[in-house]
Amino acid sequence: MLAASTRTRRLNVTCDSSVDREVFLHYSLIPSLLIILVLSFLQRREHRRQRDDTFYLLGDHFGIIMPLDFVGTFSNRWSYGVAFGATANKVMFLFSEGYQPLKVPQWAQAFVLLLGGMEVGLSYFPFFACLSSEFRLVSSILGFSYSLTWFVLTILQISQCPHGQFLGRFETLIFYWPSLLCLGFLLGRFLYMFLKALPTRLGLEPQAEEKSVLEAHQAEHVKRLLRKPCPQEGEKSWFQARVYEWDPFFQYPSRMIGTLVLAFICLYLFIVMEFCVFLLVRDELDIFEDRLQSYLNHMNETGTLTPVILQVKELISVSKGAWVVTIFPASLTCISYLFHILACYRKHIKRLWAGDKDFLPQKFQSPSSAASVVAIARYSGWQIAYILWGYLIIHVVQSLCGVMLMYSLVMPILHHRGLEMLRGLGLGVRAFHNFNYFLFFYNVLLGLGACLSRLLISCLLGTWLIARIDRTIMQSGYEDADMGFKAWVGMLFVDHYHTNPVLVSFCHILITSHRDRKLQKTMKYWYLNQSAGPRVSARARMRWLLLQTLVNNPRLAVLRKSKSGHGSREFAQILPTCSDC
Repeated sequence: MLAASTRTRRLNVTCDSSVDREVFLHYSLIPSLLIILVLSFLQRREHRRQRDDTFYLLGDHFGIIMPLDFVGTFSNRWSYGVAFGATANKVMFLFSEGYQPLKVPQWAQAFVLLLGGMEVGLSYFPFFACLSSEFRLVSSILGFSYSLTWFVLTILQISQCPHGQFLGRFETLIFYWPSLLCLGFLLGRFLYMFLKALPTRLGLEPQAEEKSVLEAHQAEHVKRLLRKPCPQEGEKSWFQARVYEWDPFFQYPSRMIGTLVLAFICLYLFIVMEFCVFLLVRDELDIFEDRLQSYLNHMNETGTLTPVILQVKELISVSKGAWVVTIFPASLTCISYLFHILACYRKHIKRLWAGDKDFLPQKFQSPSSAASVVAIARYSGWQIAYILWGYLIIHVVQSLCGVMLMYSLVMPILHHRGLEMLRGLGLGVRAFHNFNYFLFFYNVLLGLGACLSRLLISCLLGTWLIARIDRTIMQSGYEDADMGFKAWVGMLFVDHYHTNPVLVSFCHILITSHRDRKLQKTMKYWYLNQSAGPRVSARARMRWLLLQTLVNNPRLAVLRKSKSGHGSREFAQILPTCSDC
């Protein structure tokens, strides 16, 4: 009874905070919209509207802001990932359908959840917009200010209400420390952007060159394909052969990094929330056990229900222990799935680059463009949902397996029935051969057992692999019914089409050569843009440029090679006069 009163006091912890994150989320839309307007005003539009359009007065301002390229972005990958991590708490509320800004009937909750998701996305939009904006100085100031506001708000909430009614002391810190860490990283990132952009703005450093279509690691990948492999490249260390082989010429896109970071934080929050629910259930079970113990004490353990009550108490104790013990293996399984998904992504993308599609089912080797575009939009959200629900299902199955193991092996030993269990096991092994002989004549029963065994194995494997989206759990020929696997394959093909190093290198060569030809054409006909006057031949222009170069660099006249030497003497006579001038 003393323990029950202690739990009651712990669950009655209340706190009045001056900061409400839900209310602040609504009011944060105002600065978010202002930041979006400022960045949109600075963003230049590529195609200006016609003069009869009312938006012509805006000139080429108010371009469309792209917060993140989910297809081919390789820069600021971890910054985008941390920005996704800052949204983890709200993503978990959306996942549990706990965030509903409006109270509506049951039939309209789907629209309210959609509205809540759009509100959360708009509230955290400035993080991504400021990271991807080309105007680094302004975006760094706006991003730092907005991140600092959320950081201070989180600090105030943790400091004013550190304890909670589920985990007790420091419950708020346990829930919000990942978000606080991500916001601190964003503050450092925006400060670094400001320090890098300020000298360029003041003219102390040159402007950064235009970003190339071809990334450095893609160019190195193509170079590796074109050169002969060295014998040393085939040798692999023990870690590379058995654990992970590092490829310096391969980078994961920002979408995969952001999905990984957000999945890790959401999985941590989901485990904490599940443990809170377990504490509530455990408290109720403890109260129920206290009532059963009171009944046993009242009946002096001589009632007819005493054996049943003892078995129920034992079942409750074993179930609670199995649930707590299996938290670690279930979470470790899902964490290993996250890393394995990255490894499978690299392996599958490389095989697609090489033209190998045999690892995919026949139906998925040529997906439609529409299905691939839909898959790229679904993948990240579905991957996180699969990991969270997969963890819960894996945890439940592992707990049931733990209870079965306890009752089949551990409990007989604790009740001093170990020898009896071994005798029964030995008798079962001796009787198996006779049973198998007579079962030979009952093929119907044997077929039923095989059918049930097949069903059980399929259920166990499907449950164990439910969190993996990179492989289907359906039978061959029915892979199309696995929507998660369809999203995975569609995402792979979109990345294959848009980030193939050979294709990107080819596009880079085309763009560069077109730019060079355009520059040469401009240099050739530069005089057409000048004022009206006598036309100058290309030969005279080249001679004039040669004379100007030699005048500015007199030492080059001695090194210049000429057929008759007349040109050298002519330039040698001119150069002293020009140098005296």
